[in-house]
Amino acid sequence: MTLDDLRVFVAVCRAGSLSAVARDLGCTQSAVSQHVKRLERETGVRLVERRPRGVVPTQAGRVLEAAAAEGIAGLDLAIRRLRDLVDGESGSVRVATGATTVRHFMADAVVAFRERHPRISLEFRTESSSSACFDALAGSELDLAWITLGPPVRGIEQRAVVDLPWVLAVRDGDPLAGRPCAEAADLTGLRLIRLPPNSTSAAHLDAACEELGVRFGYDTGAADWDTALLLAELGLGRAVVPALPGLRAGGDLGALRLVPLPSLRPLSVGWAVRQWDALTPSARAFADLVAECCRRGASSGRTDVPTGPR
Repeated sequence: MTLDDLRVFVAVCRAGSLSAVARDLGCTQSAVSQHVKRLERETGVRLVERRPRGVVPTQAGRVLEAAAAEGIAGLDLAIRRLRDLVDGESGSVRVATGATTVRHFMADAVVAFRERHPRISLEFRTESSSSACFDALAGSELDLAWITLGPPVRGIEQRAVVDLPWVLAVRDGDPLAGRPCAEAADLTGLRLIRLPPNSTSAAHLDAACEELGVRFGYDTGAADWDTALLLAELGLGRAVVPALPGLRAGGDLGALRLVPLPSLRPLSVGWAVRQWDALTPSARAFADLVAECCRRGASSGRTDVPTGPR
């Protein structure tokens, strides 16, 4: 049993496909299968079941996957810290983010970090959702992931940085555009631009509306918050999105109008890591700097709408 066997096995369990892992690793499907078979011979149990559309771990396989993933993550972190001890004030910080995260939440922190730590590189890996960020964080040498906070995930620590109030995005001239704020009940019966249905933010919005007994429908969908804002500005529908930093108060919003929805429970966003205490000094410094910039921006009213009561 080798570390490579365990890494490949964890990758197979997560991908559900031998061929997908083979493509990622640049090897043959047979080579991937040999790693799994070697583990099965040494453990004496069957670890995966082959299905028409791939493979799934058996009960024994899930036990080994959980232990192997945790051990590999800890070992990767230790190796990173040893490298930092050797390299000193150099190395890199690797971050998983969503499609629009860097622009909205990290721009100021990236500039400040580079000025303070010119020899440390920042590497960003874009993922499509918070769940994809969790998978990337658990299965690679990534240090941090910026996420929408959700239910606990085994082996991952989540830390809130800032709460984002919800706003209704409409085109100028919409009957709701001139209101100083709107109640959740005003959404009843509206047709909205849907956030990605598998995203944590969409689940949070649905839960917040359900708490208030609010139901609405959808006309179209968007892959991310920025796209939803653009579609609303073009007059293709209305969207309920978080009040993102970066659209400064008094700034030119073009034809877009954002109406606060103070009765909806805010959305929490922040960091996810495998283990805070095991972060490298440079990764911790970047995480702290992003949090500091986000909180400073929130307290100075840099978002485009008032936060409203909590």
